[in-house]
This record gives sequence, C-alpha cells and structure tokens, in this order.
Amino acid sequence: MRLFSTGLRNFPNVSMKMKYEEDPKFQRDVKQLQKHYPSLREDLESAKRAAIELLHIHKIDNRSIEKINQVRNTDDLQFYKIRSFACRSLKGKGKRSGIRVIYACFPKRLQVVFLEMYYKGDKENEDKERIKEFRKRFP
Repeated sequence: MRLFSTGLRNFPNVSMKMKYEEDPKFQRDVKQLQKHYPSLREDLESAKRAAIELLHIHKIDNRSIEKINQVRNTDDLQFYKIRSFACRSLKGKGKRSGIRVIYACFPKRLQVVFLEMYYKGDKENEDKERIKEFRKRFP
C-alpha cells in the first residue's frame, strides 16, 4: 500500500492529461533551489499528480493549493500557489516544507505554466510583477 496514494485510478476521466510548461525564470528558480534541495524535480512531479491534477481535472480540493487574488483571474487564465509542497530534501517537514510554487492555469486547455518557485524563508510572497508580466502575454 502506498502512503500518499491519491486514488486516481478510481476516476473515469483519468485519461485526461494536463499539459505542463515552465517559464525560463521558473527554471532558474529551480536550478538555484536544487543546490540546497536536490529532490525538487521529483517532488514537483509528485505535486503535479497529488495536487494540480487532483484540483483541476478531478475537481477535488485537498487544500494544498490556493488561488492568487488581485491578479485579474478570468475563466480562461487563473493563477495559483501550491502551499503544501512536500519536499523530501527538507527532512521532517513533510508538506510544510516552506517551498512555494506559483503557476498559471488555462482550465479550458488543461494547461499549466509554472512561473515561480521559492523558499518561504527567503521570500514571503510571490512576485506579482512576474505574474503581471506573464499576464501581458495573454490579454
């Protein structure tokens, strides 16, 4: 038995696939953080299944993701923050690792673009300017 199984195999629409992309600034963020937390890439893959797909495909809110307000969310483009990001490199902290992941979601296309990753101890909140910059590309 897997401890963190999401039980996704019980859903009829499992064949729906989310498309993922990464902004170049996000890739730089990950590269910097991976120096201290080498498991980040694998942890991100787990978060895709256990949080993002659970919320956006299966409509199950496990309260690990919150919508970012005051960034002009629309039906076509919405911004979210993963607050409960389990990082194995931060032993003993589990999902309270302090790693935050900011992403843009295009719900109708089932597409996610990762915008920012940061450690909460280094930075308190997401970079709203980065979100606004991304938003300008999709008016």
